[in-house]
Amino acid sequence: MRELHDDSAVPAIAAHYRLQFEPAQNAHVLLFPEGMIKLNGSGAEILTRCDGRATQGEIIETLRQRFAADVGADVRAFLGMATEKGWVRWLGPP
Repeated sequence: MRELHDDSAVPAIAAHYRLQFEPAQNAHVLLFPEGMIKLNGSGAEILTRCDGRATQGEIIETLRQRFAADVGADVRAFLGMATEKGWVRWLGPP
């Protein structure tokens, strides 16, 4: 998966999508008019931080501290996939 944005860009959940915790699924889900996507734990950790304020770099650093692991490549790959699927939009430089 290619990196689409540098670490100073700000990801946000795209219009027509809503991220929420769904008790019936016991997981975070991404809701959209045609359906629902059940997220795994990693995807939820990343997307809950895509608030339109935190940069990609800040999200990576927050998750690196939380999990005491080098997560940069995984976060960038997930956000690249989420961008290609239209789940995430970007604010700031591409």
